[in-house]
Amino acid sequence: MKVRKAIIPAAGLGTRMLPNTKSIPKEMLPLVDKPVIQYIVEEAVSAGIEEILIITNRGKSSMEDYFDYAPDLEKALLRDGKTRECETIRAAADMADVFYLRQKETKGLGHAVWRAKSFVGNEPFAVLLGDDIMLSETPVLRQLVDAAEKYGCSAIAAREVDDAHIVKYSSLQISPLEDRIYRIHDMNEKPTLSEKLSNYAILGRYVLTPEIFSILESTPPGRNNEIQLTDGMRELCHQQSMVAVDFEGKRYDTGNLCGYLEATIDFALRNAEVGPWLREFMREKLAD
Repeated sequence: MKVRKAIIPAAGLGTRMLPNTKSIPKEMLPLVDKPVIQYIVEEAVSAGIEEILIITNRGKSSMEDYFDYAPDLEKALLRDGKTRECETIRAAADMADVFYLRQKETKGLGHAVWRAKSFVGNEPFAVLLGDDIMLSETPVLRQLVDAAEKYGCSAIAAREVDDAHIVKYSSLQISPLEDRIYRIHDMNEKPTLSEKLSNYAILGRYVLTPEIFSILESTPPGRNNEIQLTDGMRELCHQQSMVAVDFEGKRYDTGNLCGYLEATIDFALRNAEVGPWLREFMREKLAD
């Protein structure tokens, strides 16, 4: 079971980050020295992904431009002796084969994934949500791919959360297989506390088998009158094996201001160029 392809759904309107996202895709907001979307593409590539399909929407063409060559800019940089900068922007375009498809109607995550059917074909594939940044020693998607290949089935990123958060995510009914890996028996989308199956939630990374497409094709709208990926995966886990990986690493929801600021500070502190300066700046500010 080799996972070569990945989908990055990035068609959302970014309403939690307005007014920033009125004219700038939330996936293109800067996270220290590069846009959010680049971290996600880099994670996919580091997990062995060769081809990436980004699901976009109107007003998001800047993502297409970002992962393309920029001959005029590169020429100007080389003319000015800025070789390192030129290599940096060229590397972003050369990371992987990146394709684009518009979700012409905002009909939910399940619909966005279903739209990628012809791109994926009859093979397993990954899904990385465009809001979620993962910081980990072993890429989170790599952890999922390893589990999917070991058990020959779909693998979902999961983490135990408190009651205040489980109602915002998808709840899992699971049983242990080995350290940090669980068999999934059932799931539900944004449950009430009385509906939750456990406090283990699905968080932003998936490896799915292609059978999900025929299921999503006939999945009716669910929560918010949208076609929910969780509803499709629920049917899939009833038809075939599926595992949850309690991944090692930290997740940031950059689709809201607090998560975005937390990620910005953490990644800046880890940055060799600005980290020492920021640490001293924060000490001075906290001392005031």
